[in-house]
Amino acid sequence: MEKRKLGKTGLEVSAFGLGCMGLSFGYGPATAKKEAIELIHRAIQLGITFFDTAEVYGPYTNEELLGEALEPYRKDVIIATKFGFKDAQTNLGLDSRPKTIRAVAEASLKRLRTDHIDLFYQHRVDPNVPMEDVAGTVKDLISEGKVKHFGLSEAGVESIRKAHAEQPIAALQSEYSLWWREPEKEILPVLEELGIGFVPFSPLGKGFLTGKIDETTSFDKTDFRNTVPRFSEENRKANLELVDLLASIATSLEATPAQVALAWLLAQKPWIVPIPGTTKILRLDENMGAASIKLSENQLTEIESAISIIEVQGSRYGEQSQKMVSR
Repeated sequence: MEKRKLGKTGLEVSAFGLGCMGLSFGYGPATAKKEAIELIHRAIQLGITFFDTAEVYGPYTNEELLGEALEPYRKDVIIATKFGFKDAQTNLGLDSRPKTIRAVAEASLKRLRTDHIDLFYQHRVDPNVPMEDVAGTVKDLISEGKVKHFGLSEAGVESIRKAHAEQPIAALQSEYSLWWREPEKEILPVLEELGIGFVPFSPLGKGFLTGKIDETTSFDKTDFRNTVPRFSEENRKANLELVDLLASIATSLEATPAQVALAWLLAQKPWIVPIPGTTKILRLDENMGAASIKLSENQLTEIESAISIIEVQGSRYGEQSQKMVSR
C-alpha cells in the first residue's frame, strides 16, 4: 500500500489506517479478542501501518487489545491514541488539564506495551484549559521521548492555529466523508496553509455508505447510532438516495459503494489518510481494495455533480455530543 505523510513533522503512514474503536466500543458488543487480533494482523498483511485507538474506547480495553496485537510488530506500525475526557468516560465531560494529559500518557504507554505514543491527539477541545497549555504539555512529552507527534480531533480553526503555534500539529482527526463535507469550508484550507495532515474518521458514514444499511436495519441496543439523528428510520430512508448514487457509480467501476466512497476521499488531497473501521475481515479486505482505485477527473466531476443536488437528512451527532465539536 502507498504511504502518505501527515503534516510536516515527518510522520509517514499507510494511505489507509484502521479505526479500531468498533472492535471494543460503540457499535454493539465487543468483538471476541481472538477474532479482533486476527483482524488487526490481517490489516498488517494488507499493508496497513496506522492504527487508531483511545483510552475511552472500552474504556481502556481497546488500547489493551492493540497493545497485545501489535506488540510483535511494534517497530513497523504507528499507533495513535487520545486524551481529553474525565476518567476516560465521555459522559463525565472533558478534562485536558496538564496533569491529566501526563497521567493518560503514562497509563496508555503501559496498556499499549510501548515506550512511546506515535501520535497523541486531544480527543475534544476543552474550553476550560488554554490550548497553549495543552499543546505545551504534549510538547514536553515529545521532548521526553514519550510522544512523537501531536494531534487534535474535531477542533475548530482558532484552536488549530493556537495549538500549532505552540507545538506543530501532525494531524487533525475529524469526521469527513461524502455525507459529511463540512470540513471543506474552513478546516481543509487551514490545514493546507499550515501543513497539517487530515485523518477522516467515519469515512463510510458510520457504515451507511456501504449500502448495507437501510430503514429496516435494527441496531444493537448498545450501538451509539441509535442516538444519532441521521440514523433515525425516516432519515435513513431519505438518505438512501446517496447510497443509490454510489452504487450506480460503483457498478461502472466494478467496485463496491464503500470502495468508491473511500477512493473519493483519497483523491481529495495527498495528505488525507482515512481510517475506516470494521469488525469483519471480509469488509477489511473490501475497504483496502479502494487503495487501488484511482478515480479519473471525469469520474470525480460526475460524483461531485451528482452529490451536489442531494441533501443529507439529519444531524451527525446528538445534542450533547454536538456541544463538544469544532471549538
